[in-house]
Amino acid sequence: MLKNLLRTSIKHSFRAYSIDSNGKKIPKILITGGLGQLGVECAKHLRGKYGKDNVILSDIIKPTQEIVNDGPYIFVDILDFKGLQKIVVDHRVDWLIHFSALLSAIGEQNVPLAVRVNIEGMHNVIELAKQYNLRIFVPSTIGAFGPDSPRNPTPNITVQRPRTIYGVSKVHAELLGEYYFHKFGLDFRCLRFPGVISSDPPGGGTTDYAIAIFHEVLRKGNYQCYLKPDTRLPMMHVRDALRALSEYLEVSNDKLNRRVYNVTSMSFTPEELSEAMAKYVPEFKITYKPDSRQDIADSWPQVFDDSEARRDWNWKSEINLDDLVKLMVKEVREKIAINGL
Repeated sequence: MLKNLLRTSIKHSFRAYSIDSNGKKIPKILITGGLGQLGVECAKHLRGKYGKDNVILSDIIKPTQEIVNDGPYIFVDILDFKGLQKIVVDHRVDWLIHFSALLSAIGEQNVPLAVRVNIEGMHNVIELAKQYNLRIFVPSTIGAFGPDSPRNPTPNITVQRPRTIYGVSKVHAELLGEYYFHKFGLDFRCLRFPGVISSDPPGGGTTDYAIAIFHEVLRKGNYQCYLKPDTRLPMMHVRDALRALSEYLEVSNDKLNRRVYNVTSMSFTPEELSEAMAKYVPEFKITYKPDSRQDIADSWPQVFDDSEARRDWNWKSEINLDDLVKLMVKEVREKIAINGL
């Protein structure tokens, strides 16, 4: 009886956070899978808003000295539930950002590992979030859609029948999070990202040609693309992605009509990207040799409809294709110079 009463009282008691100077609580944030594509930049972004010591980066990989110097870093294995519990309690975590996952192309090469990391890991973090009343953010992807989904545009609510283990695990995460929200009042939030482009080396995703092309062209003057020249996919620069994540985490629950939203910035093909690059890198050669990733791309959205995010919490992208190319040429050149490659 008492347990039911407590559950009822907790069900819709979401935490409220603020970064103003009125004495309201600043969240303590844990990022899992922090050494992947988004984690390090996400930590920098959020540390700028909430303070260096309030954002804890974690992974199972040994960090560089630069990452250790930037702020708190700890070892976290998302498959170790008791270990996760200890970290949340010891560090008094309020928000959990769960990036740990095997991406599309890598996941297809090792399905059993993808099931463990992407699905079992999700079970652990969402149960942890329920136990400790955390606000939890889990990214999803255009890969959560499949060949039966409308591709141009792909709306927020539609058929989802992905054909990669990565996509299947993300649909599972979306539905599980929504279930925990309705059943237990968990403050679950999820954004479906398009291909996210940053100056970090590609990490095994199908959209990563749009990263690899800059690294290869600026190092060698040529690039062999594993997708056809007319393969249109939605994309966004990492700055827009992190801004979307950060803004979404701060939106009050009464403004959210959904727990899962599409967000995007633009859509382009390899051919269109190479044409835009030619303004800044005048002479380079691109060739095309489609492989198994072409089948994955052909089942994904071409244009993402993020009108619901724009309506509910005023999401708006800022970086267009020309901006993206300018940023990437500058940032990748800087990385090449630093690394001496």
